[in-house]
Amino acid sequence: MSAIREATPPISEARAAFDRLAAKAPALARSSAAERVAKLQSLLDATLAAQDKICAAVREELGNCDADIVAQLLIVKFEAEFAIKHLKSWMKRRKLANSVMTMGKTAYVHYEPKGIVLNLSTWNAPFAIGLVPAVGAIAAGNAVLLKPSELAPQSARVLREIIRSCLPEDEFAVVEGGAEVAQELLSLPFNHIYYTGGQHVGRIVMKAAADYFASVTLEMGGKNPVIIDESADIPETAKRIAWGRLSNAGQVCVAPDYALIHRSRHDEFVAEYAKAATAMFNPEGKGFAASPEYPRLISTAHFYRVKALVDDATGKGATIAFGGGWDSEQRFMAPMLLTGVTDTMQITRDEIFGPILPVMAWDDREQVIRTISARPKPLALYIYSTDRPSIEEFLSRTSAGSTVVNHNMIQSGTNPLLPFGGANHSGIGRIGGHQSFLEFSNARSVVEDPLDASTMAVTYPPCPAKYQAMMKSMLGRSLLAPAFIVSAIETVLKLRALFGGSKKRTPRAV
Repeated sequence: MSAIREATPPISEARAAFDRLAAKAPALARSSAAERVAKLQSLLDATLAAQDKICAAVREELGNCDADIVAQLLIVKFEAEFAIKHLKSWMKRRKLANSVMTMGKTAYVHYEPKGIVLNLSTWNAPFAIGLVPAVGAIAAGNAVLLKPSELAPQSARVLREIIRSCLPEDEFAVVEGGAEVAQELLSLPFNHIYYTGGQHVGRIVMKAAADYFASVTLEMGGKNPVIIDESADIPETAKRIAWGRLSNAGQVCVAPDYALIHRSRHDEFVAEYAKAATAMFNPEGKGFAASPEYPRLISTAHFYRVKALVDDATGKGATIAFGGGWDSEQRFMAPMLLTGVTDTMQITRDEIFGPILPVMAWDDREQVIRTISARPKPLALYIYSTDRPSIEEFLSRTSAGSTVVNHNMIQSGTNPLLPFGGANHSGIGRIGGHQSFLEFSNARSVVEDPLDASTMAVTYPPCPAKYQAMMKSMLGRSLLAPAFIVSAIETVLKLRALFGGSKKRTPRAV
């Protein structure tokens, strides 16, 4: 009697890539600093060698000029070189001072990789967002799988070519595809997931990570407020905000999203913003669409999403005080500044991710605090002021992933000593320099006991009455003994063990 056997479904590319990484991860965990440095250098060299391909891809997808694209590569270069320089010291065990409770022992932190890291990257800065987290993950000794955004397919292909040219697929894999591929990847038992994008998908990532208790780093943007008080230098403020709002056509996670301007400076700011935007992208009066440095929106769907926000706002009473104009076929949207904006409009609730700046006037600081506090914590907050008490009040009474005073967008990718990330709705976790290494590492606490029986015998049951009395007495006194006292007692314990203690001792860790 013959049996009908069901065909075994083929193993997907995502699953096969994961399995290769899982098989190699234990060996990567034992890799030396020199081996990891070599990988980082190889990745950096391959990335810089592909500069022409990178520029061509991003230029086609977003319309960026080469200077903006090179800025992405500089961020990658800075991050990689910083890790290469410091990795050996980062990997060293961090010896800790003893407390009263660990006297006579050796305590230290041993950094081990988390294992297999998934990076769900996005499209607005595909090379920086694809590779900067990878630098930290590789430095920490992890295997990495990158899924670039399907909205930037040319960049995704170039990323895959770069990584395949310099690193084995069982150490760093790239899997292309859309939402269905991301969904399949999220069903796999990664040890850490790094995600850049919106809050809707961020919630999906967190729920999927919970199935395997995977740790996550989420960078999700949000409504980044700009506060401009009556003391601000308005011409310079307008110029800097126009630069930040219109970079990448507003498609930057830390771009200013809406402006709160003291009523006494409102009209002046509107005029200066128009002047600054025009000088940057329409100096000859040929129109913003003719500027070789003014980018396009990533897709037609995104174009219509942003346009719907503008239509909703103007339909409810907002005014286009500057700019306007669009071309759906070219994915072009001119700079716009909206006045008369109120909380009834969708544009005051949704992250815009486009070249639109809504402006709201205020009369007192309490009004500013209420407006910001009514929204989820932003990824970035910007303060323009020359009044120190005003700056301090806005800093102390708001919360954000990062803040810049009298500029914007200069806190991300510019200083590897600055930890970068969000707060609650705008993100979880931090990266940048040493923080990236820590984010992708398990800080494993280790305490080594010298195995000197005389130091522990008193703690074993049945406990002597004297020991029990001593323990109770400790509840009534501070356990934070000065370091020199702990050190002195440890010296006595060492001498005691050396001259009259146990013969069997564990060699101390280096």
